[in-house]
Amino acid sequence: MSVTTTTFSLSRLLEDDASWRLLRADNAPVIAALLSAHLGGEQIRIPADELFEVLDHDLDRLREAGFALPRTAQGYCAEWREAGYLVRRAAEGARGETYELSQGALRGIRYLDRLAEPRQTATESRLSSITAQLARLAVDTDPDTTRRLAQLHAERDRIEEQIERVAAGEVDTLDPARAVERVRDILAQAEEIPADFARVRAEFEVLNRSLRTGILESEASQRNVLDEIFRGVDLIAESDEGRSFAGFSALVLDAEVGAAFDDHVAQVLEREFAETLGPAQRRFLRRYVTTLKDRSAEIHEVITSFARGLRRYVQSHDFERDRLLKAAIREALAAGVPASAEIKPYRQTEISLALSSVPMGSVGQVRLHDPSELDATAPVVRHETAVANLEALRALARETEIDFDELRDQVNDVLDGAGECTVAEVLAAHPATQGVASVVGLIALAAAQGVVARETERVRWYGVDGVGRAANVPVHRFTGRVL
Repeated sequence: MSVTTTTFSLSRLLEDDASWRLLRADNAPVIAALLSAHLGGEQIRIPADELFEVLDHDLDRLREAGFALPRTAQGYCAEWREAGYLVRRAAEGARGETYELSQGALRGIRYLDRLAEPRQTATESRLSSITAQLARLAVDTDPDTTRRLAQLHAERDRIEEQIERVAAGEVDTLDPARAVERVRDILAQAEEIPADFARVRAEFEVLNRSLRTGILESEASQRNVLDEIFRGVDLIAESDEGRSFAGFSALVLDAEVGAAFDDHVAQVLEREFAETLGPAQRRFLRRYVTTLKDRSAEIHEVITSFARGLRRYVQSHDFERDRLLKAAIREALAAGVPASAEIKPYRQTEISLALSSVPMGSVGQVRLHDPSELDATAPVVRHETAVANLEALRALARETEIDFDELRDQVNDVLDGAGECTVAEVLAAHPATQGVASVVGLIALAAAQGVVARETERVRWYGVDGVGRAANVPVHRFTGRVL
C-alpha cells in the first residue's frame, strides 16, 4: 500500500474513529478520567440522572484544582455522546435513559491505562503463550496423520516425564517475578473483553439495520429476506456474528469451565506472588466469569430483541408502508432534479401544507413558576376569637337571607282584619324592613300559597339606603293564612 493511500485511510480514520478523537481532544485527561472512573469499572451502565449528579460533583473538584470546565455535567454528556464517547439508550423496565461507554471510548481509555502503567512487551510469558498456541494450531490443522501422531506422542512423552518428576518429589515452581509477569499478561488480555462486548453489540446493531434496509431495497434481496423470516428463520442468530457469539456464549455458560476457572483463580490468589496485585485486579479476577456471564446474557437479550423486532416488522407489513414512503421520496427527488434548472429553491410556491396541530415554540418563551411571587408582603393580622353575639349573628343573617318568619306574621296580621289582601296592601300596612328582599319574599309566599291575577298593582318600599322605590307587578293575592 502506498504512502498516499495509507495517509488517506488514516485521515478518514481520524474523523471516524471515536478512540482517536478522544486521544486528541483538548481535555482528553479530564474526559478519560471521568469516564473511566464511573463507566469503565464493574458498573458499565448508569442512569442519566445519577451520572449527571456524580459528574457535577467531580467537575466542581476539578474546577477547584484549576481546570477550566465551563459546562455542566449534562452539557458535557451531550457533547461526549455527539463525539461518540458515550452511548445513550432507553432504560429497560423504567422511564428515563442510561449512558455507557462506546467501543471507541473503551479502546482509548485502555490505551491510556497502558501508557500510565507501561508493561514490558517482550515478556517470556507472552512468548510462551504465542509459541504454545502456534504449536497447537499446527497440530490441529495438519492433515498428515503421521506427523500428527508424532507430535502427539512427543507431547505425551513430555507429560509423562513431568508426571514422573512430580511423583519423585521434584517440583519446580515458577519464579515469583515470572509468575507476576504472567498474571499481568492474563489481566491485559482479559481487560480487552469489555471492548469486545461493545464491538459485538455494535455489530449486531449494524446487522439489524442492514437487514431492514435489505427488505426495502431490490426485489431479489427483499424476497429472500422475507421468505426466510416468514419461514421462521432467525436471521440475527444465523448470521456469522450470531454463530460466532453463540459459540463464545456456550463456552462462557459451561458450568464445568466456569467452576474450573474459579478454582484456578482461588489457587493463584493464595500464592505469595499474588500479594503484589492490587485490590482492583484481585476483584477483577474473582468476578471475571460472572462478568462474562452478565455481558453474554445482555448480548443475548439484544439479539432476541432485534430478532423479534425484525419479525414483527415483516409480519405486520410495516415494511410495505416504508417502501411506499421511500418510493415517494425517490420520486420527489427525481422530479426535483430537472425542476431545479427552472425553479430556484427560494421561490415562493402556491402549495399550502397542513402542519401538526401541536403549537411550536421556543423553550425560552416558557415562563417558569416563581414561588417568591406568591410571598405575602403585608404582615399577617391575627384575630383573637371571642364569644359570639346573638344579635350580631341575627343582623348578619338578615343581610344575607329573607326573613320569611317576619313576612308570614305581617301577612297573617293583615288577614286578621280582612279576608283577603294583596302584596301592595301588606306593604302598606307593614313597610319592607329588608328593602326589595321583603318584596321578593312576599311575592314568593303569595305564588306558593295564594293566587296570581292577570291585572297589575303598584308596590312601594324603601331600600336599605333609605331611598323610596316603586314597581308594577302582577297582583298576588293572599286568600288565607300563610304557613
